[in-house]
Amino acid sequence: MRSKIKMAPLALAALFAVQATAAEQIVKIGVSGPLSGSNAFAGKDNENGVRLAIEELNAQKIQVGGNVLRFVLQSEDDAGDPKQGVTVAQKFADAGVKYVLGPYNSGVAIPASRVYNDNGILMSTVGTNPKITAAGYPTVFRIVASDTQVGASVAGYAAKELKVRNVGVIDDRTAFGQGIAMEFKRQAQQAGIKVAGHEFTNDKASDFAAILTSLRAKKVDAIFFGGYAPQGAPMVRQMKQLGLNVPLLGGDTLCSPEMARLGGAAVGENVRCAQAGAIVAKQPGGPAFLASYKKRFGRDPDVYAPSFYDQTKFIAQAIQQAKSVDAKQVGAAMHAISYQGVVGAYGYDAKGNLKKTAVTVYTFKNGALTPLASY
Repeated sequence: MRSKIKMAPLALAALFAVQATAAEQIVKIGVSGPLSGSNAFAGKDNENGVRLAIEELNAQKIQVGGNVLRFVLQSEDDAGDPKQGVTVAQKFADAGVKYVLGPYNSGVAIPASRVYNDNGILMSTVGTNPKITAAGYPTVFRIVASDTQVGASVAGYAAKELKVRNVGVIDDRTAFGQGIAMEFKRQAQQAGIKVAGHEFTNDKASDFAAILTSLRAKKVDAIFFGGYAPQGAPMVRQMKQLGLNVPLLGGDTLCSPEMARLGGAAVGENVRCAQAGAIVAKQPGGPAFLASYKKRFGRDPDVYAPSFYDQTKFIAQAIQQAKSVDAKQVGAAMHAISYQGVVGAYGYDAKGNLKKTAVTVYTFKNGALTPLASY
């Protein structure tokens, strides 16, 4: 006589839970960025780009090695501080995170990249300072144009389109601000523009009267600012107050709705900034991304949400290509393949820099970013 073993409902539920867990593989995606402080708006925007990508990927039920991948977001505040950024990097390593989007700030990305490399973590940053990829770590990627590319584009635009002949330069002494200011300065001089003066501030400052007065006395016909929107906005207001009616030029950090929000009526066509990537709204997948982002978060994306979204999707594609979730194997796949995102095409050289990227120069009209030219 055959015996029948009956299992209690709770035991059956436990068995099914084990089977379900065995068929699912967790892939942790970390985000390191400034979620506090003056650049918190950017950190949250970047996080939103990753969050949207993860939600879409999880809906696809991607399978690798017979397991369904479930991407999980872990976001940490590095406050734009290098020391805190290194602490965040170690926290991710301890938590078993193998993919990190960020840091946002070059000054954070440079020291954090070593921690990520030493722990076999793939890091994808929008930090533009060339030093980030100079070490050649195989799992460090810069997902936007570098200071060299952006600086050259702004300098070329200033010389050819604005006919600038005498420029003043200001930087905030951060790794980003210094890096992009020096690249602009070098490229501007090559384009025949005289650099009348180079002044310095910091990323906490709000009073720029002294340095602006100094540059006004040198009769500059434009000012380039290497720094962030929370300083750029009051700077352009004070330029108007001092009668310094010349264009304020800058990099991607000035190409932000935050610039118009903080600067109000003082921010208009007098501000010219350059941002990596093509114009999102004109890319094949751009309008759909913009609509999805607004529906999900109730606002338009800022500067880098599309890039963070794209890179998260590229990582998922590389995982499928490598048939593995091992960060080193996935990194190798990302060096070998390309990905078409909403910002443009992604393909990386041996050091983790984009092989090719567009740089678009923008201005502000009625508080909204308006593209002027792409290089």
